[in-house]
Amino acid sequence: MSKPPYDRAGDTNAVDSLPSRQQEVLRATVHHYVDTIEPVGSRTLVKRFGLQASSATVRSAMGALEQRGLLTQPHTSAGRVPSAKGYRHYVDCLLPQPGAAAQYLEQELTQLSLRWAALDDLLQQMTRRLTDFTGLMSLITHPSRRQPALEAIRLVRSDDRLLVMLVENSSQAHHLNLRLPHGSEGQIEAMEAWTRRQLAQNGNGGLDWQALPRELQACGRPLRDAINSHQQRQTPQEATALFHGVSRLIAEPEFSQSARVRPLLELMDEQPTALVPADGSPSSGVWIGEEHPQTELHHCSVVQATYRSGGEGIGQVALVGPMRMAYATALAAVQSVARTLERLLA
Repeated sequence: MSKPPYDRAGDTNAVDSLPSRQQEVLRATVHHYVDTIEPVGSRTLVKRFGLQASSATVRSAMGALEQRGLLTQPHTSAGRVPSAKGYRHYVDCLLPQPGAAAQYLEQELTQLSLRWAALDDLLQQMTRRLTDFTGLMSLITHPSRRQPALEAIRLVRSDDRLLVMLVENSSQAHHLNLRLPHGSEGQIEAMEAWTRRQLAQNGNGGLDWQALPRELQACGRPLRDAINSHQQRQTPQEATALFHGVSRLIAEPEFSQSARVRPLLELMDEQPTALVPADGSPSSGVWIGEEHPQTELHHCSVVQATYRSGGEGIGQVALVGPMRMAYATALAAVQSVARTLERLLA
């Protein structure tokens, strides 16, 4: 089971109440490390970013950020670098507006028209443009329909038949016609009440058939088999994905060790859509390190945006790279591509 996106409960007071000096130092440290891939000290921050503070004051702020877990020191004598928690606070609270390059990409995509003969051609063109623009690995999934969830079940007896109406969250209703098992005529009302309680308790459209009372087994077993068979027929085909820029990803210093990059490449071969989970995606559009449900991406960050096709299918646009990335640019890029795909596929 996928774990939920990063839960910051318990850290809110420690992170959201950063003094302005610490915010300024954290922002500068992130920018420096993204640009140089080198740990940084207080003197460099003051000189490079023109901070209106002494080196000692900045050094004190860096120490406080390290105590909060937002900065870390790779080696005893080295400067400091952002931690995964530091990147999260940067994305949530300190992210700057995207620069002129992101605006240029938006203008360029706005001028596109649907001239590709196949959807794959369009998606492949978009993945290439994303990688060229950001220098990160890009991935776009084909639009696909999500599995509808049950909201209600209605049971009606008609002679020796059981009429079943399944109401789904897609605003659709399906009808099943079953042979009513002998001796189960008196179970119908109780059976419907049990399904109603199950759907209310589980909240995900699922029924825990193992919890079905023994006295309802005669009616419940054929109902279970019919619903399971219906849901299997309704299950949408697994989404497929196109990606570009794998060589860019493995060229990053963070992935110089094969032990880090091999599991990720294997996941891309076997289940590429797992890189961009459609359910439980973070509201910010960013997974950082261990926030991602796939352990293979715990050394990465994934920036994603959702798009919808005209047929109500849902797809994902994503960039994958090290945690050290230009998040504002990456977010602006995937959002621009998602908007463009929605426009072209409407």
